[in-house]
Amino acid sequence: MHEVEKSSAAQQVRTLVVDAGHDGQRLDNFLLGQLKGAPRTLIYRIVRRGEVRVNRGRVRADYRLHLGDQIRVPPLRLADDKAGSAGVPGAAMSGHLETCVLYEQHGLIVLNKPHGLAVHGGSGVQLGVIEALRTMRPDYPFLELVHRLDRDTSGLLLLAYDRKVLLSLQAQLREDHMVKRYEAVLAGDLQGRRHRVELPLLKYLLPSGERRVKVDREGKPSRSDFEVKDRRQGLSRVSVRIYTGRTHQIRVHARSLGHAVLGDEKYGDESMNLHWRQRGHTRLFLHARELEFSQHGPFPERFEAPLDPSFEALWQSLQQGGQG
Repeated sequence: MHEVEKSSAAQQVRTLVVDAGHDGQRLDNFLLGQLKGAPRTLIYRIVRRGEVRVNRGRVRADYRLHLGDQIRVPPLRLADDKAGSAGVPGAAMSGHLETCVLYEQHGLIVLNKPHGLAVHGGSGVQLGVIEALRTMRPDYPFLELVHRLDRDTSGLLLLAYDRKVLLSLQAQLREDHMVKRYEAVLAGDLQGRRHRVELPLLKYLLPSGERRVKVDREGKPSRSDFEVKDRRQGLSRVSVRIYTGRTHQIRVHARSLGHAVLGDEKYGDESMNLHWRQRGHTRLFLHARELEFSQHGPFPERFEAPLDPSFEALWQSLQQGGQG
């Protein structure tokens, strides 16, 4: 599509051509990926006003793109366009994330996400993993999160730079064809070896607007299987397999057992958290350790993320105790 240059603003009009990697994607999601830093409300507004055109015509935000579609994108002033914007990862962050990449082939990136790093921007977070990697991988026209991890949870995070891989893996997650195991440290001595928790979880908002989750009969079905691996000094190290991927699932199910995840500021034991925080152990002790695919295609059927040094440091600092 040719644009007549009538002003400096007009020179910023772009025409994007849909390639095979975006064939079938919704227009709104495509624009969110292309217009880094643009809020969703802005995307919907420019589409609704007809400022975005597909093949010279107006379409809805849920329009499904087709190979070869030409998309006219109007000039936009985004926060991330500014020089030195916080939306661009610094050298230290980029370098650290590169060391966290465990696998990058066949349309899939497997990352051992550090704790304390959000997977995407929003809610006061200007830069997350997905925004950083899009900047670090400018040759990938498509890059999306397959799933999410809480900001304070470390471990395996999947991203796809091929749309077919994205849809395939998300289908496996929905249909429980992907085994997900976590490692956690719980407050207190969790007795017994194995515990199955099948409690429905319901999301709600605090008066402040903060999102929380609670056990409630009106919630969504959820299942977590806990296996105790070791006990030391009033703490229990456990492996957890989850069969559903509800928000804060392990954290709320652990609390229902009477043994919250250590370092959990939302659902945890405040006195226990304070005790260990004063000794330098400040993180949420929850780590996405293993992923196993039933339909893995060209990439390995199983991935494992080494524990963060801060996780191991806690356990090694404890006096050796019995496993019970």
